[in-house]
Amino acid sequence: MPGDRLTQEDRRRIAAWLTEGLTYTEIARRLNRPKSTITREVARNGGPEDYHADHAHQLTRLRARRRKPIPLPATPATAAAYGRDPKAVFAFEQRLAELMIATGCPRMVARILSCLFTTDSGDLTSAELVRRLHVSPAAVSTATRWAEEQGLLVRERGARGKQRYTLERKVGHRSILASVRSNELLAELSRQGAGILGRTTPAGARLDKAGTFLHLISQDLADSAERRVREVFGA
Repeated sequence: MPGDRLTQEDRRRIAAWLTEGLTYTEIARRLNRPKSTITREVARNGGPEDYHADHAHQLTRLRARRRKPIPLPATPATAAAYGRDPKAVFAFEQRLAELMIATGCPRMVARILSCLFTTDSGDLTSAELVRRLHVSPAAVSTATRWAEEQGLLVRERGARGKQRYTLERKVGHRSILASVRSNELLAELSRQGAGILGRTTPAGARLDKAGTFLHLISQDLADSAERRVREVFGA
C-alpha cells in the first residue's frame, strides 16, 4: 500500500524486476508506490547493478534501530529539585547514556548508570528503574548483574528487603581499571602472536611493537588512576 514501508517480499520483487530490466516507473506501478520510493530504495542499497533484496532489508532495519532514540525516563521526584529544569535533566541523562553506549557500554547498562548518576541519592530500587526506563524487570536484572560483575554497581538490601542498586563510589576508577585489564590481555595476545609469527618477521615485529605499546600505556594509565583516585576520593 502507498505510504507503507517496503516489505522483504517487496524488495525481492524489486530485485527480480531490476534483473529483468524493468524501469523504476514500471516497478513503482506494479508495487503501487511512488517512483521516488523505488529510486531512493535502490540508490541507497547498492544501485541497480548491486541491489540485493535480503541485504537491503537488513540494512534498512539497522538504520531504523540506529535512529531510534533512547526513551526518556519517567519524571523522578528529584529532577526538579534545587530549581532544576526537568527537561534539561532528561536531555543530559540521554546524552550521557548515548555517550557511554558509543564507548562500548551495553545499552541497558548505560541507561541504568545514567539514571543513577543523575539521582541525588545515587541509588534506586529495581522497581524504580523499571518505572523510570519503561523496561521489564528481567532487563534490569540482567543489566545490573553485568554492571555488578564489572564493579560499577553495588547491590544492597534496603527497607522491607528491597534490593537497591548504588553506584560504586569510585565508578570512574573501576571503569579505567577494566579498560586496563582489556588492554593488557590484548597486549599479551599480541606478544604471543609475535612469537608464533616470528619477532624478526614483518608481521611478528608489528605485533610485538603493538603489544609493547599497549602494555606500557596500560601501566601508565593504571599508575595515574591510582594516584588520582587518592587525590579525588581519599584513601
